[in-house]
Amino acid sequence: MDEHILPKLKDNIAKVMIGNERTIELVLTCILAKGHVLLEDVPGTGKTVLAKSLAKSVQAKFGRVQFTPDLLPSDVTGLNYFDAKQGAFVFSEGPVFCNILLADEINRATPKTQSSLLECMAERQVTVDKVTRPLSEPFLVIATQNPLETLGTFPLPEAQMDRFLMQLSMEALSPAQERAMVERFLTDEPLAKLDVVCRKEELAALQEQCREVYLHPDLLNYMVSVIHATRNHEKVESGVSPRGTLAFVRAAQGCAMVKGRDYVVPEDIKAVAVPVLAHRLNLSAGEDGRRAAVQIVEEILLRVPLPTEDWGKR
Repeated sequence: MDEHILPKLKDNIAKVMIGNERTIELVLTCILAKGHVLLEDVPGTGKTVLAKSLAKSVQAKFGRVQFTPDLLPSDVTGLNYFDAKQGAFVFSEGPVFCNILLADEINRATPKTQSSLLECMAERQVTVDKVTRPLSEPFLVIATQNPLETLGTFPLPEAQMDRFLMQLSMEALSPAQERAMVERFLTDEPLAKLDVVCRKEELAALQEQCREVYLHPDLLNYMVSVIHATRNHEKVESGVSPRGTLAFVRAAQGCAMVKGRDYVVPEDIKAVAVPVLAHRLNLSAGEDGRRAAVQIVEEILLRVPLPTEDWGKR
């Protein structure tokens, strides 16, 4: 196993993306943790470019669905059609049969079509007309969405949100970074020239390696305490689910790997806490959505006592 694969992936994506180092690292964390990522931001901030840069960096099958109000579930998963030559029904695979799926502007589709991804994301399989077909590994969904205030959008249901390991936003560019972006794209198209630096088999091996990253029992207790604090918070109607607990642990392990360690430290936990937990909170009436959820998670991290220990000691 090439230990330099993750730095190579990060550097390759950075050939296209200016800034957004933290966002790129968190997307790589999602991949290692076998999770899916939701990128929410206003149009034009580079969400789709980031997803396509990752896809071009990995030698794997790439699929894309442009979500629109008239999109049908079968347009995502595939359908059976009658083939006159064979005299039988034949299954036509949808774009979800790939390794990296870009679900672009997912919240422009109706909830019925959005739900077509539920089984794919949670169980990595597709069931059509009572026949279940497994998806190839690794399988990653990178979904983009516009803020809910944008016209023509439908909110993602709680079950759908819970299947995303992280919800991220793109980082604002400084004037110097924005100028560098313009200069880079002025006479060139970096995305078209991007090279493959990783095979899908290597990515799958890294995902298995991620599960072996050491998590000290005291840190695990801390993470469970944070989860339970979300369920008992006065401003939260329902806190993080058990699926969210597993996602929290996997994300911390993935973050440690991205940082080049084989054990988790408190900084890994704090780095992934908001992206993993905030979108899983169902807030009480009158609370202000995403911003309030982020503040609640940050408050809990400060309130729950963090033990001190030699975290690499097994």
